[in-house]
Amino acid sequence: MIVRSARVLGLGTIGMALVATSMPAIAQDNDETRIRKLEAEVRALQRKVFPGGDGRYFEPEITGQPAAAPTTAAPSTTAVTDILARLDALESQLQRLTAQYEVGTNAIRLLEERIEKIERSNAQGVSAPSTETSSAPSSSVPTASPAPAAARPDPARVSAVQAIAKPQTGDAGDDEYSYGFRLWDAGFFPEAQQQLTMFVEKYPSHARTSYGRNLLGRAYLDDDKPSEAAPWFLKNYQADKNGARAGDSLLYLAESMIALKDTKRACIALSEFGETYPALASGRLQSDYATARSKVKCS
Repeated sequence: MIVRSARVLGLGTIGMALVATSMPAIAQDNDETRIRKLEAEVRALQRKVFPGGDGRYFEPEITGQPAAAPTTAAPSTTAVTDILARLDALESQLQRLTAQYEVGTNAIRLLEERIEKIERSNAQGVSAPSTETSSAPSSSVPTASPAPAAARPDPARVSAVQAIAKPQTGDAGDDEYSYGFRLWDAGFFPEAQQQLTMFVEKYPSHARTSYGRNLLGRAYLDDDKPSEAAPWFLKNYQADKNGARAGDSLLYLAESMIALKDTKRACIALSEFGETYPALASGRLQSDYATARSKVKCS
């Protein structure tokens, strides 16, 4: 829009300047005619005022009744002086018109340069610099802060992760889950999170999916990220309450709430776990259940 406005203004100004510049040519033609007429009159007056036989003058070009010879030279001198003054005035006028023409031409040149600079600046995504004919408050162009350099992975950690082999049993889904379990068991929680997320998204109906969602929640909880762990525990429990690790997820959901200092929800999860999975509460997960209950006071 700036460029289009500049072009409209520029074209309008150029048009006015061209009209203005055409005036000197017309004025010059009129003045040239007038000067030639005045020069003819001067020559005629010279022949009348300064007659002589040396051949430097010609016969008068002004026809009419012969004028009586002046008794004094004062009127003729006054006429010549008047013509010379008029010629001086014409020359001054021509000088002024020429100066106006030069000013107009210079203004057009500067305007064209400004339009070109604006177009280049817009193309480069920076503000246009000021020109000789106008000035604008300078504005600094914000520069993007350089992105922090990505942390280089620890070569020793990379080597250790690469040392963990991925199973090749022929069951692709089971292999992906088992590889995630090995990463978690080795303490590589971020790597386990990435691997297990890929598994549960790619194999939502696999026999290991309940294990995968529960272990993904534990990978976050063991990584001191209970807010990321809780949704996975809750999802695993709600998706299939009879799933292989649904009871585990409900108990670890309580652990996540305890870590988040949300006693109310922690107590709700513990109460539901005891009612829904009494066999786990008194069997395989008895120790974990007792530890969790000891951390909160539930009414």
